[in-house]
Amino acid sequence: MSKQTLSYQEAFVETTRLLEGPGALLNGVRDDGAVNTMTIGWATFGVIWGRPIAVVFVRPSRYTYEFMEATPDFTINVLPDTMGKALAFCGTRSGRDVDKFAECDLTLVPGREIRTPSIEEASIVYECRTLHHNDLDPGSLDPSVRESYYPSGDFHRCYYGEIVACYGSLG
Repeated sequence: MSKQTLSYQEAFVETTRLLEGPGALLNGVRDDGAVNTMTIGWATFGVIWGRPIAVVFVRPSRYTYEFMEATPDFTINVLPDTMGKALAFCGTRSGRDVDKFAECDLTLVPGREIRTPSIEEASIVYECRTLHHNDLDPGSLDPSVRESYYPSGDFHRCYYGEIVACYGSLG
């Protein structure tokens, strides 16, 4: 599938629609070349430090966390509506136990600008270079958010990635 270069602004509407529904896949790569993916439903896009930025959230307990820590880049892979089963599978199974790519017939392809590969079947891909990360401060969270999303205290790390490439096929 040939993908054209997109501005992140034109891809944002479709990305937001899918994040509110089935989600997207976040890929990370380790130093040994192993790749893992996980379903994300939370991300934000905008401009920080005069650069286009995507912020993603990963809990330290997730297998993907070690991949995010190992390499300073990641891809956000927005799958079409028809791939809801793959998104559900990747959101409920750990890469520690199963090869999600093989189980879901997902094809890894090299990144255009970064080391982390993307997923060929994605309708939109964001390649991001990590500029910063920080841990959520439990004391600063609204108590209702803390109670609803962090009852066990497994707070997310936030990764701020400069969008260095965006491509896909819209419509």
